[in-house]
Amino acid sequence: MQTLESSSVDLVEAKDSATALLPDFTTELYKDAYSRINAIVIEGEQEAHDNYMAIASLLPDQEEELKKLARMELSHMRGFTACGRNLGVKADMDFSKKFFSPLHNNFQEAFSKDKLPTCFLIQAILIEAFAISAYHIYIPVSDPFARKITEGVVQDEYLHLNYGQEWLKANFETCKDELIEANKVNLPLIRSMLEQVSKDAAVLHMEKEDLIEDFLIAYQEALTDIGFNTREIARMAASALIG
Repeated sequence: MQTLESSSVDLVEAKDSATALLPDFTTELYKDAYSRINAIVIEGEQEAHDNYMAIASLLPDQEEELKKLARMELSHMRGFTACGRNLGVKADMDFSKKFFSPLHNNFQEAFSKDKLPTCFLIQAILIEAFAISAYHIYIPVSDPFARKITEGVVQDEYLHLNYGQEWLKANFETCKDELIEANKVNLPLIRSMLEQVSKDAAVLHMEKEDLIEDFLIAYQEALTDIGFNTREIARMAASALIG
């Protein structure tokens, strides 16, 4: 029978073990990497706000709901800005704007042509799945302040992912071909983004393989829910990521 004292020791050891896995949030190396990671999430939330506002203009019957999602993204942006401030880190926003520019440009091109399915794929599926996967991997190795902020954000992001899924599912038969083409163009950008951020993420104890795996799981689950079958999803992944 385990004694109360031995149980207490086990809890202390478990806590010490978990703490040992955390990075040192005070080092210059960590803060330098965090300046870019933090900028990416801040810019990502700004992009999401702008994208949902754009989509709202194409869907006037759902304008209020989409504007509500956009406002939530601004709230997330303020929260992540506070995370950087808490660590005494200035976000490298020049880097983050360049980081997002390919997806940003593709969204703007689709929006200018009223390609609503492509807009939804980029923002409500690709970007949201990217964000959710990154937040999942980040939370266990984050500082206490950022952990609380990020846990709240993740719950909201699932709502956004689900919103995009539901619209695309309802319109699947008419937008399937466009989604396949949009996937071919935009999924490789996510791979490139993950590659760009991998070294900084590793400093934060976030491994590239974990980020990729978590993203692919979230993305494939979304595609399945929308209406694609397993063979179609495998073909889409291969055409976009192999080569």
